[in-house]
Amino acid sequence: MPEKVQPSTLYIVSTPIGNLEDISIRALNILKSVDIIACEDTRHSLKLLNYYDIKKKLITYHSYNEEYSSAGLIKLLENQKSLALITDGGTPCISDPGYLIVNECRKKGFDVIGITGISAFLNLLTVSGFRCDKFFFHGFLTPKVNKQKKKLSEMKEIEATHIIYEGPHRILKILENIKEIFPEKTICLGKELTKINETIIIDIPENTINLLKEKKISGEFVILIANY
Repeated sequence: MPEKVQPSTLYIVSTPIGNLEDISIRALNILKSVDIIACEDTRHSLKLLNYYDIKKKLITYHSYNEEYSSAGLIKLLENQKSLALITDGGTPCISDPGYLIVNECRKKGFDVIGITGISAFLNLLTVSGFRCDKFFFHGFLTPKVNKQKKKLSEMKEIEATHIIYEGPHRILKILENIKEIFPEKTICLGKELTKINETIIIDIPENTINLLKEKKISGEFVILIANY
């Protein structure tokens, strides 16, 4: 029997990172049942919602208006509305908006319920063959070269699988910096995970850079560094 959503409750719902079928039955039931869905980009989220014939009121909630939107969502919760928070793909709060509204809900006593699902770095980690018993998720590193190299040097002191996100415009630069700090370590690069053009490269940084240059650089990237 489908779960009955509760009023004045925020549901943190994981959504597919590419393949639209990577979503749980529970997540679909929640999205069909809540009063309002808060999302980063309504146009992007409509692709998923239309695929499953879900018709709901959508409001935007993204990194550019997170503080302002959090206040608006709190008012809706105060008015007994049930809300689902989704991102453009993956799990909210993980290198995506969500932290502020969850924090505010906790302060004000509203229930927050997580609807688990896919996350890009977990997807790649589980198929990489790298150690999964000890890993550090760093998200997006600063684009400032000196600070980025300092961070990478700090990571080198910790024996673990290190996980980084990067976009298409800076991927080659960060790989060059990784090559400088971790020249002989094996890395795993995941591109467009779960999509039709999914690409996974496992090699040392220099070879990975050369292989990537042969491909069209687009989409979001996940980088794993086997520092052990």
